[in-house]
Amino acid sequence: MRLLVTGHCGFIGQNFVRMFHKEHYIVGIDKMGYASDKEAINFCAKHIQLDIGREDFDSIFDEINARYGPFDVIVNFAAESHVDNSIKSPGVFMQSNIIGAFNLLEAARKHGVKRFIQIGTDEVYGDLNPEDPPFSNLHEMKPSSPYSASKAAADLLALSYYKTFGMDVIITRSCNNYGPFQHQEKFIPVIITKSLRNEEIPIYGTGLNMREWIYVEDNCEGVMKAITDGSPGSIYNLGSGEEKTNIDLVEEILCNLERPLSLITMVEDRRGHDFRYFLDSQDTYNELNWNPHTPFSKGLNKTISYYESKA
Repeated sequence: MRLLVTGHCGFIGQNFVRMFHKEHYIVGIDKMGYASDKEAINFCAKHIQLDIGREDFDSIFDEINARYGPFDVIVNFAAESHVDNSIKSPGVFMQSNIIGAFNLLEAARKHGVKRFIQIGTDEVYGDLNPEDPPFSNLHEMKPSSPYSASKAAADLLALSYYKTFGMDVIITRSCNNYGPFQHQEKFIPVIITKSLRNEEIPIYGTGLNMREWIYVEDNCEGVMKAITDGSPGSIYNLGSGEEKTNIDLVEEILCNLERPLSLITMVEDRRGHDFRYFLDSQDTYNELNWNPHTPFSKGLNKTISYYESKA
């Protein structure tokens, strides 16, 4: 296939192109922001530095398509994703995550791209209480942060293009990803890097907030399954079933690295902090014949080894 992959120098995007660049012709677009990794450029047939939220994106894409297209699939990994940053500077998230998605959808529509994959997040659903059942792919969206609201808006735009224009659009919504190449502002990299330096590890609130974790390569395999086997207009939850409280996760990493629990420091909770995310992914497992196969302990060991090599 001929794939246009946006955000290919970000965390999930670069894991995706590293996994599939030998099988498919991939052109990557990335604005090369603070969280972009230049090494990912080597895994695309062509790298284009471009902000998909730009007002003149349409004319630029005409040139890209004429030179490197036509594309079979657009996979939109590009997004501002750090929730804390969305609270401080929400406007950046609206431009990248909403206008960027709109620009790509318009480009796909105008140039007859066969399939459009919008990479979403479980955070669009809001949060759960401990006793609540997991989110199905039909669950009402109740985003809590500017980040999750911008991602929900992008999902709705994508679905509107399916309904109104008959475009082949698919949305994937994964739980929290972890693994190599993630920016050090994120939760697991923060824990690992601070542990390695014997620095205090801040945890919001009580530490009892719960998250479901998936190894990034498992998620990328799920995205590829959606590309090859998904049904137009579908939403696929990509979850692992591996759920942990934040405090338990920190303690597991400290134990793994033989660091003292005294490094843990409880700090004031984040505004709008969702308590729990957990996905019902059974329909995805059945329809796409996909299952995450990396146990959390194995994935965590591989992730720790990566950050130890970078220390």
